[in-house]
Amino acid sequence: MDSGLQLGAGDTVLTEPEFVLLDMVAADRYDAAAQLAGLLHAGGRVRSLPEFLEQVQAREHQLATGLPGGIGLPHARSEQVTAASIAVGVTKYGHSLDFGAADGPATVVLLIATPAGSFSEHLEVLATLARSLYRPAFRESLRRAQDAGVIAELINSSIVFFDH
Repeated sequence: MDSGLQLGAGDTVLTEPEFVLLDMVAADRYDAAAQLAGLLHAGGRVRSLPEFLEQVQAREHQLATGLPGGIGLPHARSEQVTAASIAVGVTKYGHSLDFGAADGPATVVLLIATPAGSFSEHLEVLATLARSLYRPAFRESLRRAQDAGVIAELINSSIVFFDH
């Protein structure tokens, strides 16, 4: 199946099944971000986990990262990130996390990590993913998928990079 993802030579996909956490239970949005960042660290996408988490938390303190429809979108650009990456957490049934969205808590959390020097790529990932997440059918597909590979494919196929 063609994902539609177009990456330049040597680029890696944004997410992998091992960066997906199903039935996530977290104390709060910071704990959720820490759990997801841990997956990226284990996968070699984040070098220093404490430094990266400090940057994610600093971003969370600046402005709420909740999107309408039950989405948490913590994100940071960091020198600790080796490649643009997304870790995904789908909360356990009955659990949700406050990411500051006006319409209520999140049941799907997507942690976006991009290298410090990749400002335009960071914005492109955020904007493209946000457009997909505003579609109710896309959000529901993420929520209902019970397979990490399916979720990774949904995320990767929603983001298409073109050579600039």
